[in-house]
Amino acid sequence: MSIATLTVRALDPLRDAELLHGWVTHPKAAYWMMQDAKLQDVEREYMRIAAHEHHHAFIGLHDGEPAFLMETYDPRYVELVGLYEPEPGDVGMHFLVAPTDRPIHGFTRAVITTVMEELFADPHTRRVVVEPDVSNKAVHALNEAVGFVPAREIDKPEKRALLSFCTRERFFNRHSPAARGVTV
Repeated sequence: MSIATLTVRALDPLRDAELLHGWVTHPKAAYWMMQDAKLQDVEREYMRIAAHEHHHAFIGLHDGEPAFLMETYDPRYVELVGLYEPEPGDVGMHFLVAPTDRPIHGFTRAVITTVMEELFADPHTRRVVVEPDVSNKAVHALNEAVGFVPAREIDKPEKRALLSFCTRERFFNRHSPAARGVTV
């Protein structure tokens, strides 16, 4: 099975709550920190995000079928307030790949690349900010692969996190056709 087409649509908290509940409570989503969430908790959390001016959630689709979750936030107002000095054009990001019994080689990397392309499609986005748990080595490797550079560890209320940044230039230098060995 190939990766084919990945797209993103707005998340509907009521329509998507049951789907998301299965994703965020799955053992593979331990770093999402919603393992014990009830359906109503997930619905409430994504209703809160939907109502928030500076936090947004999206469902990623693989050939039209839900396959990943993407969240964006303005770090001046959400997640990182007081933990670093935001720069103009900073956008925070979280992503979660849906659990599957039929994994596709390279899928998670394709997802994070799609997420980054979506973020940088906005010309105002200059830098993407992430703050994964310091122990999440798999996501650190993915972040590095798309161009993130670790800055420092920070203490958030729920975790010790690795604050990392990826500039527009660094991402596109990594993902230009020439960088991938493709001639155009």
